[in-house]
Amino acid sequence: MLFYGNRVNHKDYETKGLPYVMVARGGAFLIGENFRMNNTIASNPIGCAQPCMFFVDRNAKLIIGNHVSMSQSALVCHVGITIGDYVKIGGGVCIYDTDFHSLDAKIRRDSKADMANKKKLPVVIHDNVFIGAHSKILKGVTIGENSIIGASSIVTKDIPANEIWAGNPAKKIKSII
Repeated sequence: MLFYGNRVNHKDYETKGLPYVMVARGGAFLIGENFRMNNTIASNPIGCAQPCMFFVDRNAKLIIGNHVSMSQSALVCHVGITIGDYVKIGGGVCIYDTDFHSLDAKIRRDSKADMANKKKLPVVIHDNVFIGAHSKILKGVTIGENSIIGASSIVTKDIPANEIWAGNPAKKIKSII
């Protein structure tokens, strides 16, 4: 019912607990087959008390592929977030395609100018990616196929396919053979 009321286009999904979903008029939220999410501490006791949270702004598009699973994650989409197939998103992960505010201190003084001047760049997460718990994926990032993001990492730049990255900011640990 929550997905229906927000015009979420979905196939089959399983949820433990209720997520928070908000899709603005003109925004699009599409979910592929076999989507799984944990929204409670009991469903994934990883130290994160929030439910999954999905926000899609006007004219933005959030696409979640097939066989994706996540726990207590936040996806905030102001322009575009695309998640491929067979992606695992750990507890407490946040994926943001915006800075939320202008980086210019003078512009931030005026709330309308602040919102009009925030940077927004799409996020793309390719197939078979695993994002460890409590990581943050920031605007403009593309994560290549089969890559792994270590827990509590902050990803600020593109990650090639078949690599393990971790840290703050995330750095290459090794290639996956």
